[in-house]
Parts: sequence; C-alpha cells; structure tokens
Amino acid sequence: MRVIDADGGQLGVLNTREAQRIAVEKGLDLVEISPNARPPVCRIMDYGKYKYEQAKKARSARKKQHTVEMKEIQLRPNTDDHDYNFKLRHARDFLGEGDRVKVAINFRGREVVHQEFGFDMAKRVEQDLADIAYPEQKAKLEGKTITLIFLPKPVSAGARPREARAAEPSSPAKPM
Repeated sequence: MRVIDADGGQLGVLNTREAQRIAVEKGLDLVEISPNARPPVCRIMDYGKYKYEQAKKARSARKKQHTVEMKEIQLRPNTDDHDYNFKLRHARDFLGEGDRVKVAINFRGREVVHQEFGFDMAKRVEQDLADIAYPEQKAKLEGKTITLIFLPKPVSAGARPREARAAEPSSPAKPM
C-alpha cells in the first residue's frame, strides 16, 4: 500500500505491517483513504482529532445556514382596509427577514359562491407585495381557501437587512 505521512509527505509503497509499525511509533493511526486505488492509499494521522475537526466544521456550517420558514397570513374576501394593511405589514416583515409567506383567503359559508371577491383580493395582495416579493405559487382555490405563496426577492447590494438598520444608532435629538 502507498503510505502518506502525517505531514503530507509520501513514505512510498510499504507492506501493511511496516506501515502499522511506523504509525504506532508515532502514536498515530493508519487510515485507509482510497481502497480502490492500485496500490491502496493509506495515511498516518490522528483519527480522533480528524473526526473532531470534521464534526466541528459540520456544526459551524449548520450554524451559518439560514432555514427558510413558511409564515402564513389569513384573510377573508371582505377584510377591511385597515385590517388588510395591518396583515400586509406583517407579510412585509416576514419577507424582509427572508421567510416565505403563504397568504390564505378563507371563505365562510356561502361566501364561496362569490369567488371573484377572493381572487380580486389575491390580485391586490400580489400587486402590493410585488416590490419585495414574487409569487412562488399563483392564486389557486383549494376547497374553501384561495392560497398564494410568496418568496422574497434577492437583496440588492445597496439594500441592508432590517437587523442592520435597527442596530445603527438613531440621530441624536436636537436640543430645544
């Protein structure tokens, strides 16, 4: 087998017993890296330290990744303007944080007969969120609910996330 030293230098082609003896003398492990190569490639290393570093890298990668959550806003076809704007503001906040937003327009009782009111509201939501989001799923009727799903638009280089704006100190108050 071809043996690679702990420093990365090649020791050459050695038999298994000799490679194990060298590893034991150095207080390290003999690890087979490429068993299908001709001859097989082994490395002398501290396997426990290697596993620890791999786990540490995996934890760091998981910590840095952002999971996209699905937030839901529920409306009715006859929701008034103030309530609509309040819910839309929440949707904008969710999209600003990078989350997906599902808008559900629920019909109750005989309201489902007038589906056009629900689709009009869906169109209105789509137009109002067009500047910061794009629809992943167009409006569709599922039972007594019209659903839309929005994804946030990618942040441009000049724009800053909400957390960065909140962390900046506000301008000092002017004395009177």
